[in-house]
Amino acid sequence: MDMDGLRRGHAVVLGGSIAGTLAARVLADTYHTVTVVDRDLLADGADPRHAVPQGHHIHALLARGQQILEELFPGLTAALVAEGVPTGDFGTSLSWYFNGQMIEKAETGLVCVAAGRPLLEARLRARVRALPNVTYLERTDIVGLVAARGRITGARVQGHDAEQPTTLAADLVVDATGRGSRTARWLRELGYAAVPEERVKMDLTYTTCDFKGPLSYDPIGDDIALLPVATPAMPRGAIFARLPDRYAVSLTGILGDRPPTDIDGFMEYVKSLPVPDVYKAVRDAEPMGSPQTFRFPASVRRHYEAMPQLPDGLLVIGDAACVFNPVYGQGMTVAAIETTVLAAHVRDGEPQPRAYFRDLAKVIDAPWTMSAGADLGFPGVEGRRTMQTRLGNLYIPRLQAAAVHDGRLSAAFLRSAGLVDPPTALMHPRVIARVLRGGR
Repeated sequence: MDMDGLRRGHAVVLGGSIAGTLAARVLADTYHTVTVVDRDLLADGADPRHAVPQGHHIHALLARGQQILEELFPGLTAALVAEGVPTGDFGTSLSWYFNGQMIEKAETGLVCVAAGRPLLEARLRARVRALPNVTYLERTDIVGLVAARGRITGARVQGHDAEQPTTLAADLVVDATGRGSRTARWLRELGYAAVPEERVKMDLTYTTCDFKGPLSYDPIGDDIALLPVATPAMPRGAIFARLPDRYAVSLTGILGDRPPTDIDGFMEYVKSLPVPDVYKAVRDAEPMGSPQTFRFPASVRRHYEAMPQLPDGLLVIGDAACVFNPVYGQGMTVAAIETTVLAAHVRDGEPQPRAYFRDLAKVIDAPWTMSAGADLGFPGVEGRRTMQTRLGNLYIPRLQAAAVHDGRLSAAFLRSAGLVDPPTALMHPRVIARVLRGGR
Protein backbone atom coordinates (compact mmCIF):
# COMPACT_ATOMS: atom_id res chain seq x y z
CA MET A 1 0.00 0.00 0.00
CA ASP A 2 1.41 3.46 -0.87
CA MET A 3 1.45 6.35 1.56
CA ASP A 4 -1.69 7.90 0.04
CA GLY A 5 -3.59 4.75 0.94
CA LEU A 6 -2.70 4.84 4.62
CA ARG A 7 -5.92 5.48 6.48
CA ARG A 8 -5.16 6.59 10.02
CA GLY A 9 -2.87 8.77 12.07
CA HIS A 10 -0.20 7.81 14.61
CA ALA A 11 0.39 4.44 16.31
CA VAL A 12 2.84 4.10 19.20
CA VAL A 13 4.40 0.76 20.07
CA LEU A 14 5.84 0.45 23.56
CA GLY A 15 8.82 -1.92 23.40
CA GLY A 16 11.09 -2.72 20.48
CA SER A 17 11.86 -6.42 20.80
CA ILE A 18 10.32 -9.20 18.70
CA ALA A 19 6.66 -8.51 19.52
CA GLY A 20 7.08 -4.74 19.21
CA THR A 21 8.95 -5.01 15.93
CA LEU A 22 6.30 -7.30 14.44
CA ALA A 23 3.53 -5.01 15.69
CA ALA A 24 5.25 -2.03 14.04
CA ARG A 25 5.53 -3.99 10.81
CA VAL A 26 1.78 -4.61 10.50
CA LEU A 27 0.75 -1.20 11.87
CA ALA A 28 2.87 0.45 9.18
CA ASP A 29 0.39 -0.91 6.61
CA THR A 30 -2.55 1.03 8.07
CA TYR A 31 -1.15 3.97 10.06
CA HIS A 32 0.40 7.08 8.59
CA THR A 33 3.22 7.03 11.16
CA VAL A 34 4.41 4.44 13.68
CA THR A 35 6.75 5.19 16.57
CA VAL A 36 8.51 2.41 18.49
CA VAL A 37 9.69 3.40 21.97
CA ASP A 38 12.37 1.41 23.80
CA ARG A 39 14.62 2.07 26.78
CA ASP A 40 17.64 0.45 25.11
CA LEU A 41 19.85 1.61 22.30
CA LEU A 42 18.72 -0.92 19.72
CA ALA A 43 21.93 -1.86 17.93
CA ASP A 44 21.77 -3.71 14.64
CA GLY A 45 24.26 -6.33 15.81
CA ALA A 46 23.47 -9.81 17.10
CA ASP A 47 24.62 -9.32 20.71
CA PRO A 48 22.08 -9.91 23.52
CA ARG A 49 20.38 -6.77 24.85
CA HIS A 50 20.49 -5.75 28.51
CA ALA A 51 16.68 -5.70 28.60
CA VAL A 52 16.52 -9.30 27.31
CA PRO A 53 18.48 -11.37 29.85
CA GLN A 54 17.42 -14.63 28.18
CA GLY A 55 19.11 -13.48 24.96
CA HIS A 56 22.25 -15.49 25.79
CA HIS A 57 20.32 -18.75 25.62
CA ILE A 58 19.31 -21.01 22.74
CA HIS A 59 16.25 -19.91 20.77
CA ALA A 60 14.46 -21.37 17.80
CA LEU A 61 11.54 -20.27 15.71
CA LEU A 62 8.76 -22.84 15.61
CA ALA A 63 7.26 -23.81 12.28
CA ARG A 64 4.20 -21.57 12.40
CA GLY A 65 6.36 -18.62 13.37
CA GLN A 66 8.62 -19.21 10.38
CA GLN A 67 5.61 -19.26 8.06
CA ILE A 68 4.25 -15.96 9.37
CA LEU A 69 7.60 -14.16 9.36
CA GLU A 70 8.21 -15.26 5.80
CA GLU A 71 4.84 -13.74 4.83
CA LEU A 72 5.68 -10.46 6.58
CA PHE A 73 9.32 -10.38 5.47
CA PRO A 74 9.68 -12.24 2.17
CA GLY A 75 13.11 -13.81 1.75
CA LEU A 76 13.90 -13.72 5.48
CA THR A 77 14.57 -17.46 5.79
CA ALA A 78 16.93 -17.48 2.81
CA ALA A 79 18.76 -14.45 4.22
CA LEU A 80 19.23 -16.19 7.58
CA VAL A 81 20.48 -19.34 5.85
CA ALA A 82 22.99 -17.19 3.96
CA GLU A 83 24.29 -16.00 7.34
CA GLY A 84 24.85 -19.58 8.42
CA VAL A 85 21.71 -20.07 10.53
CA PRO A 86 20.86 -23.79 10.65
CA THR A 87 17.47 -24.69 9.21
CA GLY A 88 15.82 -27.99 8.49
CA ASP A 89 12.71 -30.10 8.77
CA PHE A 90 11.18 -29.97 12.22
CA GLY A 91 10.95 -33.75 12.31
CA THR A 92 14.24 -34.88 10.76
CA SER A 93 16.79 -32.18 11.64
CA LEU A 94 16.19 -32.40 15.37
CA SER A 95 16.56 -35.45 17.60
CA TRP A 96 13.79 -35.41 20.21
CA TYR A 97 14.22 -37.53 23.36
CA PHE A 98 11.53 -38.22 25.93
CA ASN A 99 12.43 -40.29 28.98
CA GLY A 100 15.76 -41.13 27.36
CA GLN A 101 14.24 -42.49 24.14
CA MET A 102 14.35 -40.76 20.76
CA ILE A 103 11.08 -40.55 18.88
CA GLU A 104 11.32 -41.79 15.32
CA LYS A 105 12.38 -39.14 12.84
CA ALA A 106 9.79 -38.25 10.22
CA GLU A 107 9.30 -35.59 7.58
CA THR A 108 6.81 -32.95 8.64
CA GLY A 109 7.19 -30.49 5.77
CA LEU A 110 7.75 -27.76 8.38
CA VAL A 111 10.84 -25.58 8.59
CA CYS A 112 12.67 -25.01 11.88
CA VAL A 113 14.89 -21.89 11.95
CA ALA A 114 17.52 -22.06 14.69
CA ALA A 115 18.26 -18.33 14.77
CA GLY A 116 19.28 -16.92 18.13
CA ARG A 117 16.92 -14.28 19.42
CA PRO A 118 19.43 -11.39 19.19
CA LEU A 119 20.23 -12.18 15.54
CA LEU A 120 16.60 -12.65 14.52
CA GLU A 121 15.53 -9.51 16.39
CA ALA A 122 18.27 -7.47 14.72
CA ARG A 123 17.38 -8.67 11.21
CA LEU A 124 13.67 -8.05 11.69
CA ARG A 125 14.32 -4.62 13.17
CA ALA A 126 16.56 -3.66 10.25
CA ARG A 127 13.73 -4.37 7.84
CA VAL A 128 11.19 -2.45 9.91
CA ARG A 129 13.56 0.51 10.32
CA ALA A 130 13.74 0.70 6.53
CA LEU A 131 9.98 1.37 6.29
CA PRO A 132 9.50 5.08 5.54
CA ASN A 133 6.73 5.63 8.09
CA VAL A 134 8.36 3.89 11.09
CA THR A 135 10.53 5.76 13.61
CA TYR A 136 12.42 4.30 16.57
CA LEU A 137 12.63 6.36 19.76
CA GLU A 138 15.50 4.74 21.67
CA ARG A 139 17.05 5.27 25.10
CA THR A 140 13.62 6.42 26.20
CA ASP A 141 11.76 5.28 29.30
CA ILE A 142 8.01 4.71 29.24
CA VAL A 143 6.56 6.59 32.21
CA GLY A 144 2.84 5.92 31.81
CA LEU A 145 -0.30 6.21 29.71
CA VAL A 146 -2.28 9.33 28.90
CA ALA A 147 -6.07 9.00 29.11
CA ALA A 148 -9.06 11.18 28.27
CA ARG A 149 -12.78 10.41 28.05
CA GLY A 150 -12.52 6.63 28.10
CA ARG A 151 -9.60 6.20 25.71
CA ILE A 152 -5.83 6.17 25.78
CA THR A 153 -4.55 9.17 23.85
CA GLY A 154 -0.82 8.62 24.15
CA ALA A 155 2.09 7.72 26.41
CA ARG A 156 4.33 9.67 28.75
CA VAL A 157 7.95 9.07 27.84
CA GLN A 158 11.29 10.43 28.97
CA GLY A 159 14.56 10.27 27.09
CA HIS A 160 17.58 9.26 29.12
CA ASP A 161 19.09 12.71 28.56
CA ALA A 162 15.87 14.62 29.17
CA GLU A 163 15.04 16.43 32.40
CA GLN A 164 11.28 15.96 32.18
CA PRO A 165 8.88 13.45 30.57
CA THR A 166 6.90 14.48 27.52
CA THR A 167 3.63 13.30 26.01
CA LEU A 168 3.70 11.25 22.83
CA ALA A 169 0.21 11.63 21.38
CA ALA A 170 -1.22 8.57 19.63
CA ASP A 171 -4.37 7.29 17.98
CA LEU A 172 -3.39 3.79 19.10
CA VAL A 173 -0.95 2.55 21.76
CA VAL A 174 0.24 -1.07 21.64
CA ASP A 175 1.99 -2.42 24.74
CA ALA A 176 4.77 -4.81 23.70
CA THR A 177 6.97 -4.25 26.76
CA GLY A 178 7.16 -7.94 27.64
CA ARG A 179 6.89 -9.73 30.95
CA GLY A 180 7.51 -6.51 32.88
CA SER A 181 4.45 -4.82 31.37
CA ARG A 182 2.87 -2.20 33.64
CA THR A 183 -0.38 -1.85 31.69
CA ALA A 184 -2.40 -3.76 34.28
CA ARG A 185 -1.13 -1.41 37.01
CA TRP A 186 -1.75 1.69 34.90
CA LEU A 187 -5.30 0.59 34.20
CA ARG A 188 -5.93 0.20 37.93
CA GLU A 189 -4.59 3.71 38.49
CA LEU A 190 -7.04 4.95 35.85
CA GLY A 191 -9.94 3.34 37.72
CA TYR A 192 -10.35 0.11 35.76
CA ALA A 193 -10.72 -3.33 37.33
CA ALA A 194 -7.76 -5.57 38.06
CA VAL A 195 -6.73 -7.70 35.09
CA PRO A 196 -7.35 -11.38 35.97
CA GLU A 197 -4.13 -13.42 35.97
CA GLU A 198 -3.39 -17.12 35.72
CA ARG A 199 -0.02 -18.41 36.93
CA VAL A 200 1.86 -21.69 36.67
CA LYS A 201 4.81 -21.58 39.02
CA MET A 202 7.67 -23.97 38.19
CA ASP A 203 10.77 -22.03 39.34
CA LEU A 204 12.71 -22.79 36.17
CA THR A 205 16.43 -22.17 35.82
CA TYR A 206 18.31 -22.60 32.61
CA THR A 207 22.03 -22.26 32.17
CA THR A 208 23.86 -22.11 28.84
CA CYS A 209 27.48 -22.65 27.89
CA ASP A 210 28.96 -22.21 24.41
CA PHE A 211 31.71 -24.51 23.12
CA LYS A 212 34.19 -24.19 20.29
CA GLY A 213 34.03 -26.62 17.39
CA PRO A 214 34.85 -28.90 15.82
CA LEU A 215 33.94 -31.57 18.35
CA SER A 216 35.86 -34.83 18.60
CA TYR A 217 32.48 -36.56 18.90
CA ASP A 218 29.53 -34.88 17.19
CA PRO A 219 26.14 -36.59 17.53
CA ILE A 220 24.41 -33.68 15.76
CA GLY A 221 26.30 -33.78 12.47
CA ASP A 222 24.46 -31.73 9.86
CA ASP A 223 21.29 -31.63 11.95
CA ILE A 224 20.23 -28.68 14.10
CA ALA A 225 19.95 -29.97 17.64
CA LEU A 226 19.59 -32.84 20.06
CA LEU A 227 16.91 -32.32 22.72
CA PRO A 228 16.54 -34.44 25.86
CA VAL A 229 13.19 -32.99 26.94
CA ALA A 230 12.47 -32.80 30.66
CA THR A 231 9.68 -35.09 31.85
CA PRO A 232 8.24 -35.82 35.30
CA ALA A 233 10.21 -39.09 35.34
CA MET A 234 13.43 -37.39 34.15
CA PRO A 235 13.08 -33.71 35.13
CA ARG A 236 16.50 -32.54 33.95
CA GLY A 237 16.42 -31.37 30.35
CA ALA A 238 18.72 -29.83 27.77
CA ILE A 239 19.12 -28.44 24.28
CA PHE A 240 22.39 -29.26 22.51
CA ALA A 241 22.55 -27.17 19.36
CA ARG A 242 24.77 -26.45 16.40
CA LEU A 243 25.00 -22.70 15.82
CA PRO A 244 26.68 -20.82 12.95
CA ASP A 245 30.02 -20.38 14.76
CA ARG A 246 29.86 -22.66 17.80
CA TYR A 247 27.96 -25.32 19.72
CA ALA A 248 25.77 -24.55 22.71
CA VAL A 249 24.30 -26.53 25.58
CA SER A 250 21.35 -25.13 27.53
CA LEU A 251 20.49 -27.05 30.70
CA THR A 252 17.14 -26.79 32.46
CA GLY A 253 16.02 -27.54 35.99
CA ILE A 254 12.84 -26.79 37.89
CA LEU A 255 11.65 -26.47 41.48
CA GLY A 256 15.02 -25.37 42.82
CA ASP A 257 17.17 -27.79 40.81
CA ARG A 258 19.52 -25.18 39.33
CA PRO A 259 22.14 -26.05 36.71
CA PRO A 260 25.45 -24.64 38.01
CA THR A 261 27.30 -21.68 36.54
CA ASP A 262 30.82 -23.01 37.23
CA ILE A 263 32.13 -25.19 34.43
CA ASP A 264 32.85 -28.22 36.62
CA GLY A 265 29.37 -28.19 38.11
CA PHE A 266 27.90 -27.54 34.67
CA MET A 267 29.64 -30.61 33.25
CA GLU A 268 28.46 -32.77 36.15
CA TYR A 269 24.90 -31.69 35.40
CA VAL A 270 25.41 -32.54 31.71
CA LYS A 271 26.67 -35.95 32.79
CA SER A 272 23.43 -36.56 34.71
CA LEU A 273 21.22 -36.12 31.62
CA PRO A 274 19.28 -39.18 30.38
CA VAL A 275 21.01 -38.93 26.96
CA PRO A 276 24.76 -39.68 27.34
CA ASP A 277 25.62 -38.28 23.88
CA VAL A 278 25.53 -34.71 25.15
CA TYR A 279 28.22 -35.28 27.77
CA LYS A 280 30.27 -37.41 25.40
CA ALA A 281 30.23 -34.57 22.85
CA VAL A 282 31.32 -31.71 25.12
CA ARG A 283 33.41 -33.34 27.86
CA ASP A 284 36.65 -32.50 26.02
CA ALA A 285 35.37 -29.38 24.19
CA GLU A 286 36.69 -25.90 24.98
CA PRO A 287 34.14 -23.62 26.68
CA MET A 288 33.76 -20.14 25.21
CA GLY A 289 33.46 -18.30 28.51
CA SER A 290 31.51 -19.02 31.68
CA PRO A 291 28.02 -20.50 31.67
CA GLN A 292 25.21 -17.91 31.70
CA THR A 293 22.08 -18.48 33.75
CA PHE A 294 18.51 -17.19 33.71
CA ARG A 295 15.70 -17.81 36.16
CA PHE A 296 12.05 -17.94 35.21
CA PRO A 297 9.71 -18.23 38.20
CA ALA A 298 6.33 -18.66 36.53
CA SER A 299 4.30 -18.57 33.34
CA VAL A 300 1.72 -15.77 33.52
CA ARG A 301 -1.40 -15.27 31.42
CA ARG A 302 -3.21 -11.95 31.69
CA HIS A 303 -6.88 -12.31 30.78
CA TYR A 304 -7.68 -8.92 29.28
CA GLU A 305 -10.60 -10.54 27.48
CA ALA A 306 -12.26 -11.02 30.89
CA MET A 307 -12.14 -7.30 31.79
CA PRO A 308 -15.62 -5.78 32.30
CA GLN A 309 -14.46 -2.51 30.73
CA LEU A 310 -11.43 -1.40 28.72
CA PRO A 311 -10.35 1.97 27.31
CA ASP A 312 -10.28 2.50 23.56
CA GLY A 313 -6.94 3.13 21.89
CA LEU A 314 -4.94 0.53 23.86
CA LEU A 315 -3.95 -3.02 22.88
CA VAL A 316 -1.46 -5.49 24.34
CA ILE A 317 0.67 -8.07 22.53
CA GLY A 318 3.42 -10.63 23.15
CA ASP A 319 4.74 -11.39 26.64
CA ALA A 320 2.85 -8.34 27.92
CA ALA A 321 -0.29 -10.45 27.42
CA CYS A 322 1.04 -13.95 28.14
CA VAL A 323 4.47 -15.12 29.31
CA PHE A 324 5.22 -18.70 28.29
CA ASN A 325 7.75 -21.10 29.78
CA PRO A 326 10.74 -20.54 27.45
CA VAL A 327 11.68 -24.23 27.47
CA TYR A 328 8.97 -24.91 24.89
CA GLY A 329 10.23 -22.26 22.47
CA GLN A 330 6.77 -20.78 21.94
CA GLY A 331 7.32 -17.10 22.74
CA MET A 332 8.53 -15.73 19.41
CA THR A 333 6.09 -17.86 17.43
CA VAL A 334 3.08 -16.92 19.55
CA ALA A 335 4.08 -13.25 19.14
CA ALA A 336 4.03 -13.79 15.38
CA ILE A 337 0.60 -15.46 15.55
CA GLU A 338 -0.71 -12.59 17.68
CA THR A 339 0.52 -10.18 15.03
CA THR A 340 -1.94 -11.73 12.59
CA VAL A 341 -4.73 -10.91 15.06
CA LEU A 342 -3.47 -7.33 15.37
CA ALA A 343 -3.31 -6.97 11.58
CA ALA A 344 -6.88 -8.21 11.18
CA HIS A 345 -8.22 -5.76 13.76
CA VAL A 346 -6.51 -2.63 12.42
CA ARG A 347 -7.08 -3.40 8.76
CA ASP A 348 -10.67 -2.22 8.42
CA GLY A 349 -10.96 0.60 10.93
CA GLU A 350 -10.26 1.54 14.51
CA PRO A 351 -9.65 -1.65 16.54
CA GLN A 352 -12.17 -2.47 19.24
CA PRO A 353 -10.29 -3.66 22.36
CA ARG A 354 -12.90 -6.16 23.54
CA ALA A 355 -13.07 -7.88 20.17
CA TYR A 356 -9.29 -7.81 19.81
CA PHE A 357 -8.66 -9.37 23.22
CA ARG A 358 -11.29 -12.05 22.61
CA ASP A 359 -9.49 -13.06 19.42
CA LEU A 360 -6.10 -12.79 21.12
CA ALA A 361 -7.30 -15.20 23.81
CA LYS A 362 -8.32 -17.71 21.15
CA VAL A 363 -4.83 -17.89 19.64
CA ILE A 364 -3.19 -18.04 23.08
CA ASP A 365 -5.41 -20.90 24.26
CA ALA A 366 -3.67 -23.74 22.39
CA PRO A 367 -0.02 -22.93 23.21
CA TRP A 368 -0.95 -22.12 26.80
CA THR A 369 -2.82 -25.40 27.16
CA MET A 370 0.18 -27.31 25.81
CA SER A 371 2.96 -25.63 27.79
CA ALA A 372 1.14 -24.94 31.04
CA GLY A 373 -0.43 -28.40 30.88
CA ALA A 374 2.97 -30.04 30.41
CA ASP A 375 4.42 -28.11 33.35
CA LEU A 376 1.52 -29.15 35.56
CA GLY A 377 2.47 -32.76 34.92
CA PHE A 378 5.44 -32.23 37.25
CA PRO A 379 4.56 -32.82 40.92
CA GLY A 380 5.28 -29.68 42.90
CA VAL A 381 4.51 -27.21 40.11
CA GLU A 382 1.84 -24.79 41.31
CA GLY A 383 -1.19 -24.03 39.17
CA ARG A 384 -4.75 -24.98 38.37
CA ARG A 385 -5.06 -28.59 37.19
CA THR A 386 -8.24 -29.11 35.21
CA MET A 387 -9.60 -32.47 34.12
CA GLN A 388 -8.31 -31.65 30.60
CA THR A 389 -4.84 -31.10 32.06
CA ARG A 390 -4.88 -34.39 33.94
CA LEU A 391 -6.09 -36.38 30.94
CA GLY A 392 -3.50 -34.74 28.70
CA ASN A 393 -0.73 -35.65 31.11
CA LEU A 394 -1.84 -39.27 30.96
CA TYR A 395 -2.20 -39.37 27.17
CA ILE A 396 0.78 -37.38 25.84
CA PRO A 397 3.48 -39.57 27.49
CA ARG A 398 1.84 -42.61 25.92
CA LEU A 399 1.86 -40.90 22.55
CA GLN A 400 5.55 -39.99 22.94
CA ALA A 401 6.42 -43.55 23.92
CA ALA A 402 4.56 -44.92 20.90
CA ALA A 403 6.28 -42.35 18.64
CA VAL A 404 9.61 -44.05 19.38
CA HIS A 405 8.46 -46.69 16.87
CA ASP A 406 6.03 -44.67 14.75
CA GLY A 407 7.10 -41.76 12.56
CA ARG A 408 3.51 -40.83 11.80
CA LEU A 409 2.93 -40.19 15.49
CA SER A 410 6.18 -38.22 15.65
CA ALA A 411 5.04 -36.02 12.76
CA ALA A 412 1.60 -35.48 14.29
CA PHE A 413 3.09 -34.56 17.65
CA LEU A 414 5.65 -32.16 16.15
CA ARG A 415 3.11 -30.44 13.92
CA SER A 416 1.11 -29.69 17.06
CA ALA A 417 4.21 -28.66 19.03
CA GLY A 418 5.18 -26.40 16.11
CA LEU A 419 1.80 -24.63 16.52
CA VAL A 420 0.72 -25.53 12.98
CA ASP A 421 -1.93 -28.10 13.94
CA PRO A 422 -4.14 -27.67 17.03
CA PRO A 423 -3.69 -29.98 20.04
CA THR A 424 -7.05 -31.56 19.16
CA ALA A 425 -5.39 -33.09 16.08
CA LEU A 426 -3.67 -35.51 18.47
CA MET A 427 -7.11 -36.78 19.52
CA HIS A 428 -8.12 -37.88 16.04
CA PRO A 429 -9.36 -41.48 16.13
CA ARG A 430 -6.56 -42.64 13.80
CA VAL A 431 -3.93 -41.06 16.07
CA ILE A 432 -5.50 -42.57 19.19
CA ALA A 433 -5.56 -45.99 17.53
CA ARG A 434 -1.84 -45.79 16.76
CA VAL A 435 -1.11 -44.73 20.34
CA LEU A 436 -3.10 -47.64 21.72
CA ARG A 437 -1.14 -50.01 19.47
CA GLY A 438 2.03 -48.60 20.97
CA GLY A 439 3.29 -47.41 17.60
CA ARG A 440 3.83 -50.95 16.41
